[in-house]
Amino acid sequence: MTRQALIVWGGWNGHTPQECADVVAGMLRDDGFEVFIEDTTEAFADPGLKDMHLIVPIYTMSTMEKEEVTNLTSAVESGVGLAGFHGGMCDAFRNEVAYQFMTGGQWVSHPGNIIDYRVRVTRRDDPVMQGLEDFDYRSEQYYMHVDPNNEVLAETTFTGDHAAWIAGHTMPVVWKRKHGAGRVFYSALGHRVEEFENQAMRTILHRGLLWAAREA
Repeated sequence: MTRQALIVWGGWNGHTPQECADVVAGMLRDDGFEVFIEDTTEAFADPGLKDMHLIVPIYTMSTMEKEEVTNLTSAVESGVGLAGFHGGMCDAFRNEVAYQFMTGGQWVSHPGNIIDYRVRVTRRDDPVMQGLEDFDYRSEQYYMHVDPNNEVLAETTFTGDHAAWIAGHTMPVVWKRKHGAGRVFYSALGHRVEEFENQAMRTILHRGLLWAAREA
């Protein structure tokens, strides 16, 4: 049975959601997925959502109808995988706490905007991070409100150069979790489509997508 993935893109265009959706679709098709791409949150209300193997939201900010939230969270609870990155997943639908409960985090700031920072791998034994070493990254360093139930795979520490009161504080960058029977994966890396050229970012997301996807 061919596994099916749904990518839903939209919201703030500064995150190049359509271009990112095309890249993610290509990655999944190379892995044998049948990929569907939609550009409206109405896709989350489709009763067939529960039959998908993976859902990838790439939809910064914006809003979602209650029935769309309910159907999406119910699909994941039933076993459909959810995976995403940066603001496309964890700065989406800010008013929907049920959505945030599912994803495990919500963006609140990126002090300094585009800066250089260090990503530390915390779980080298995990298949998503296997073979990866700590690496330097240039992008928005996300400061987030995060769920303590997340299994953190990578983290970063703030210098305080752009917000002195958070100097020395450590923040998760990559995590995975369960929501009901569904697997949920998130990476804060990937501000714009150009960041897919970073091999570490691309590898982490690619592996995370495959980990989250429900088995056929």
